[in-house]
Amino acid sequence: MDPANLKYLNAEKNQRRAALLVTELEAGRDRLIREGELVAGELGRLVAKAFLTGKSGIAMIGDAEYFLNVHVPPPRIVVIGAVHISQALAPIAALAGYDIEVIDPRTAFATPQRFAGVNLSARWPQEALADKPLDAFTAVAAVTHDPKIDDWALCEALRKNCFYVGALGSRKTHAKRCERLASEGLSPARIATIRAPIGIDISAASPQEIAVAIMAEIIGAFRRRGKPATGTEAGR
Repeated sequence: MDPANLKYLNAEKNQRRAALLVTELEAGRDRLIREGELVAGELGRLVAKAFLTGKSGIAMIGDAEYFLNVHVPPPRIVVIGAVHISQALAPIAALAGYDIEVIDPRTAFATPQRFAGVNLSARWPQEALADKPLDAFTAVAAVTHDPKIDDWALCEALRKNCFYVGALGSRKTHAKRCERLASEGLSPARIATIRAPIGIDISAASPQEIAVAIMAEIIGAFRRRGKPATGTEAGR
């Protein structure tokens, strides 16, 4: 491996950015590719697939054999609001292999008794996320119904290009939310990427069902990073 490529790869990993090292096995040449970088031809197709699946492997391109070693940061979920939905979502996220953090400055809600074993922060989002900023491999779900708590986190999630941003509330509630976010300088196109009402449409009624719908939508968003929205997603 080229020492320079190893240095660059480690730098990408430290910054929670996806990168892939392509090695031509016979020649021993390698190349570092960052997610989003334009790669032409069959190699580009295989690289895109590797980034989406997170799976490394050997590939044949013409007569040459390559090893694609992909490094994708582990996805995490930040939930704004220590509510019943969050209580149900935490174990579901863990089963799906996602790290999850619940943030809520309301100490009556954010208690260890209600969230045993969960990474819980009873601080304002601005404070809780200062040491661990949002990034492109973070999903944000805002479920407090309180603009004073939700709005900053939503703005930050959109500005940091989080792969998923969802918010609880009716369409009427969301329309008012959009007006507030626009007043913070966010473009209509960026605001339109918020999944609201949150979760896929399974006619969920209970907090547990809503949590399932949210988790399904998050998984779909993560596995389709960078792909154009289709079907019901395109109509949001």
